[in-house]
Parts: sequence; C-alpha cells; structure tokens
Amino acid sequence: MATSDRLIIPQPSPHKPLPKLNLFTMFRLGLFQMGLGIMSLLTLGILNRIMIDELTVLPWIAATAIAMYQFVSPAKVWFGQMSDTKKIWGYHRTSYVWIGAILFTSLAFIALQGVWQLGFSLKETGWSMTTCTWAVLLGFIFALYGLALSFSSTPFAAMLVDISDEDNRSQLISIVWSMLMVGIIVGAIISSKLLNNPDICGNTIVSYNSTVTAKIVDIPALRRTVNLVFITMPAVVLGLCFVATWGIERRYSRFGLRSMTVEGEGKITLGRAIRILTANRQTWLFFSFLLTLTLSLFMQDTVLEPYGGEVFGMCISETTQLNAFYGIGTLFGISSIGFLVVPRLGKQQTTKLGCFLSIFCFGLIILAGGIESQSLLKSGLLFFGLASGVLIAGATGLMLDLTTAETAGTFIGAWGLAQAMARGFATVLGGAILNLGKVFFSTSFLAYGLVFMAQGVGIILTICLLERINIKEFKDDTNSAIAAVMESNLDG
Repeated sequence: MATSDRLIIPQPSPHKPLPKLNLFTMFRLGLFQMGLGIMSLLTLGILNRIMIDELTVLPWIAATAIAMYQFVSPAKVWFGQMSDTKKIWGYHRTSYVWIGAILFTSLAFIALQGVWQLGFSLKETGWSMTTCTWAVLLGFIFALYGLALSFSSTPFAAMLVDISDEDNRSQLISIVWSMLMVGIIVGAIISSKLLNNPDICGNTIVSYNSTVTAKIVDIPALRRTVNLVFITMPAVVLGLCFVATWGIERRYSRFGLRSMTVEGEGKITLGRAIRILTANRQTWLFFSFLLTLTLSLFMQDTVLEPYGGEVFGMCISETTQLNAFYGIGTLFGISSIGFLVVPRLGKQQTTKLGCFLSIFCFGLIILAGGIESQSLLKSGLLFFGLASGVLIAGATGLMLDLTTAETAGTFIGAWGLAQAMARGFATVLGGAILNLGKVFFSTSFLAYGLVFMAQGVGIILTICLLERINIKEFKDDTNSAIAAVMESNLDG
C-alpha cells in the first residue's frame, strides 16, 4: 500500500528559522533511550539469569546466544546511510525508528519462547542435536533482535544530530544518555514487582526426580509469570518510542538544510575509514584502550544475576533489582562526580581514577560472595556504578579529544562500533570464564569470583594503555595521515 503521498514532509525553507529544542522536548526524546534501557534489562538482566541459573544452560552458550545482538552492530553503518538517502513514508528518521521498535519489541518475546524450548529440550534429552539446534536458533533470533535494534537506534541517533545545533547538542546528548540509565533503574523496579511471585522463587520452582541428581525447574510455572513481563514491558517500550518521536522530525529537523554536508561525509568509504583509523600509533593505542576498557567493564553483564541467584540464593525478582543499584551509581557518577572531577584532574587522570575505583569495587563484589552478604553486594554494585560513571565521563571526553574535525563521522562511528563489538565479546568472555571456573572449582563462589578477578586484571591492562596515550601526538600524526589518505584516494 503506497502511503508516502500522505506523509511527505515539506522541506524547510532556508529563509524560515526552525524552532529550537526546549527542555521538555529533550526529555521527551529521552523516553526512547529509556525504552532501550528497559530492553537491555530484559535481555541481560532476566533472560541470562533464567538460562544459566534456572534452566542450567552452559554459561558460554547462553552468553554467546545473547551476545549475537551485539555482533551484528556493523549493520549500524548501513542503516545510518540508508536513513540518510532513502525515505520511508516521507521520513528520513522517524519511520525507521518506529519500524525497528515494532520489530525489536516483538523479537524479545519470540526470543523468550526460544529460551523455553531450549529449556524443555535440555530437560528431556540433555545436550542432544535438538537442544543444540534450539541454541543455534536462539542465537539467530538474537541476531535479528540486534538488527532491529540498530534499524531503530541508529536513525534515532542521527535524528538527534538533525534536530540540534552546536549550542544545545551536548545538553541534548547528556539528557538522552541519562534517560538510558533511568530506563534500567525503572525497568528493574517494575520488572521485579511483576516477577515477585513466590511460586517461582527458591525451592518452590524446583522439583526433584529420583533418577536425576540435578535440580529440575518447573518450566511451565516459570513461563506463565515471565511471559507476562515480556508482553507488558515491550508494550510499554513501544509506547515510549512513539511518544518520544511523534512530530519531532517534521517540526525540528534541519536535515534538508544540511543535506549537502551529510552527503559529503557519507562518501567516506569503508576502505578509506579503515586506512584513516590505522594510520598512526596513537589511533591504534586508543582503539586498544577502548576495547580493553569495554571488555573489562561489561564482562559481568552475563554473570551478575546468576551470581545473585546461585551464590546468594536470591529470587529472579531480587536479582533484577541489582541493576537498579548499578544504574543509580552510574547516573550519579556521570551527572555529578564525573563533571566535578574532570575539570580538576583532566580527562586522562579522571579515567585513571575511575579505573582504580573499579578495581576496588570488584574486590567488594568478590568479598560479598565470600561472606554471602547481599547488602555488601548491593553496596559494591552501587560504588561500581559510581566508578563506571567517573570512567565514562573521562573516557568520553578523551574520545572527543581523539577525534578530528575532518573525519568526525568516521571516528565517532568507529569508536561506537568498537565499543559495540567489544560489549558482545565481553558478554561471551564472561560466560566462558564462568564456564571455565565451574570446571576447575567445586564451589560456585570461586567460579564467579574468577570472572570479577579477570575484570580487575583487564582494568590494570587498561591503565597501562592509558598511560601511553598522547593527545598532542594523536592530533599531529593524524592530521598528516588523513591528508595522505585523502590525497592517495584522489590519485586513484
């Protein structure tokens, strides 16, 4: 059905000034990111806990399946360019955001059904061909989920650039990013309320068979409660996406006025981008720093909730709340401590401070498991969120310093792609190290402690790389390297 005739947006006149974003509109746009925070909680906070703890899926298999949504992140580049050049229903951004939101909220529920089938097969036949097939299919569903997420989130990020000016863009980005953490906190609270059912907690959900020594979870009882969460929360997220973006592009977009600039930057090819990003030592150093930092910070994404369930005996509703403590700490760390410390210490020293604080917090989280103290675990996560906020404030400023004006889109896109891929590897690595720990150690505490210890070692390596980064050397070497790359491309 052709609907483009009814939805075409008139191009803004260059003589008519467009309205500027007000604070209310910025917070309304943040509702989209709030929805993404809720979705990340459902996948990394609930699904991984159920698979590893309740269904006893091997941690590395559960982690790899979930991480597939990060590994398809290179598609972000294509979707971004597509939204630049091809309208859908007369919109460059909004239609992409809406279609992607409908798809990823639907696919989250489909992924949950795949989890149940994997659990049933594992319970009945063990690691048979059927079970392995369900595991592969689940990974495929998560890959589709990641593509849908990119199809929505990348044009949304481009929309933020389209509708803002240099004097208010940083304020808009800060508000929208903060709303992501608000989404994680709100999602954790609401989900824990929906999951607070005594029928799916502790020994109530576990039955025993005289021929089987391992616990057997009552999957149908678990499914009834969790299905409701994966219907309710994605529906809320979809509503937030529509509310956040309705009428925004038509009223505020400067895309038509900037189309020549966008077109010029879009002609940077992948080959040229790679040559620019590998042109000097400092670029490689920062890439290595960014990858190591991301791997070290997010390795616990897969294991945190199972850690609470297996070591502390917490119910699903209780482990979901752990994300709220981390989210509150991160939000406070960025909004207050980060901005207070950066002007005094500088970006590199602030990042280093965040690294040292993170190592201390990993020690607290390990200690909490040793003495089985839930209050210490929650305190450790709150302080870890604080440390992460300080780290993010410092590292983001450093990233912007290590970006040249000539190829800003290339550098920012590359940094973002590196982080997305690293988060995927961090998810898999966390599950793999937990798997290794379960092989070598007889107690769950030591197996999980190995993951947090590996994060600490990664942060130490991150500090070593940070010491070698030199912003002046980066700018001097990169400017000449970019000139050489551009010249070679002109020569053919």
